[in-house]
Amino acid sequence: MVASVTKYNNSGAASVKLTPVYSADPASENKAFWDATPNGSIELHIQNPAAAERFVPGQGYYVDFTPAE
Repeated sequence: MVASVTKYNNSGAASVKLTPVYSADPASENKAFWDATPNGSIELHIQNPAAAERFVPGQGYYVDFTPAE
């Protein structure tokens, strides 16, 4: 989930902080993720204003870590 978006000056650049989402619902995928990885954050510094605007506080996103070859 987007925890915060901090915009820099008038450049359109922003810092976006993502955090895990918790759910008490045993059927929720967020509950399963929380049980396996309960804490953490990802911070992105985005220079492209159009890309930065796509991140809205409170919105959830899937994040996939695939090894690079």
